[in-house]
Amino acid sequence: MSLRSPLGRVLGRGSAKSGVSHWWAQRVTAVALVPLTVWFAFSVVHLPTSDHEAVRAWVGSGIHPVLLLLLIGTLTWHSALGVQVVLEDYVHAKGLKVASLLASTFAHLLLAAAGAYAVLRIAFTTGSA
Repeated sequence: MSLRSPLGRVLGRGSAKSGVSHWWAQRVTAVALVPLTVWFAFSVVHLPTSDHEAVRAWVGSGIHPVLLLLLIGTLTWHSALGVQVVLEDYVHAKGLKVASLLASTFAHLLLAAAGAYAVLRIAFTTGSA
């Protein structure tokens, strides 16, 4: 039995609001993904042809590279936030949880970098191939 009050027991154990920013980031990325995904699906469906050169020309023209980079960045960030929550909730071994969170973070960074590299490479080499 402790003589400390309930408030005394919880003081110094961190803020109860620490998950709010994570929750908001996940909601904001979800909202941002709606128009980006609609744009992407509409654009891909309405490509004149589906051959390699037509897609390269589409990726490298106009505003498409910028929107593709936004889609890739937002999608990987949203995915990383969701996977982090799942790992924190369902992996109970401390070491395995830390290793899983690190692996997930690095995998999402690698995917985002690879996607950005692909879009930028196509965008800057559209005329020469």
